[in-house]
Amino acid sequence: MRNLLIGSVLLSLAGSIWGAMFIAVRLTTGVITPVALVWMRYGVALIPLVFLMYQQKISWKIERKDWKLLLLSALTGNTLSIVTQESGTMLTSAQMGSVITAATPAFMVVFGCLLLHERFNLSRLLSVVLATVGVLLIVVDPDNMRSGSLLGGLYLSIAAVTWALMSILLKLLSRYSVFALTFYSVLIAFLALSPYGLWWLAAEADLAALARPEIGGSVLYVGVVSTTAGFVLWSKGLTYMDASIGGLFMFFQPVVGTLLGHFLLGEAITSYFAPGFALIASGVVLAMRGGNTTAAEKLALANPRQGASL
Repeated sequence: MRNLLIGSVLLSLAGSIWGAMFIAVRLTTGVITPVALVWMRYGVALIPLVFLMYQQKISWKIERKDWKLLLLSALTGNTLSIVTQESGTMLTSAQMGSVITAATPAFMVVFGCLLLHERFNLSRLLSVVLATVGVLLIVVDPDNMRSGSLLGGLYLSIAAVTWALMSILLKLLSRYSVFALTFYSVLIAFLALSPYGLWWLAAEADLAALARPEIGGSVLYVGVVSTTAGFVLWSKGLTYMDASIGGLFMFFQPVVGTLLGHFLLGEAITSYFAPGFALIASGVVLAMRGGNTTAAEKLALANPRQGASL
């Protein structure tokens, strides 16, 4: 239970941070392209990550056999997922962006069972269904639905699937520090996007617009708070619980995104927000009551011979 409590706090904070991130992304629409924003975001994030690595005296070493997995995780989640997420958000709304990407938990349940052999039971299935219905209630207003585009919805759906896959891959690397994993993931994504980012900065960027306070503040938020703090909190939180449980805390995104979108951007809030949130909370509680895979069980599944001797 202690592990579930710690993991819940960390994942709730991460989900809330990312819910607010959609507001920052919307503020940059028309000034920074989605790919350029992700590139700038990671460039900013590398600075505090390097400082934290040195300050915490964290090992930089990743074993050679794990580099392929780390590379796949970075290109899947930190690169493809974030680019499609921010592209979709710019084409839709902060509320729609946070809601569609909150479909991630459903995919995490599937990937967790297939790749990590986590328990799959009726309680977990029902928890995902309850939380998903809660999310749909939040955006049931047709006026809000019209604010999104088909292409934006497609981008956000891709983001949800790829983020779920990345979260599962990170659990396979959980023996490393979350700071090290976050640093290398961000670095790989930054290098992958650098050719486009440098071209955009030299040929397309409006430097006067980039100097506006709301644009600079948005870039700092998505770089320092959303990337550095958010990724570390998410990665650390997943080490305390099954991915199929932890993924449900992504549902904090639509709640925070909807509230901030309403108060800061004037986006409509539906009359079903309260019951939708209640269903989301019920789904999270139900998943946590369904049991968590213990550390010994995880070890036994990863190494049957060693697990048999425990």
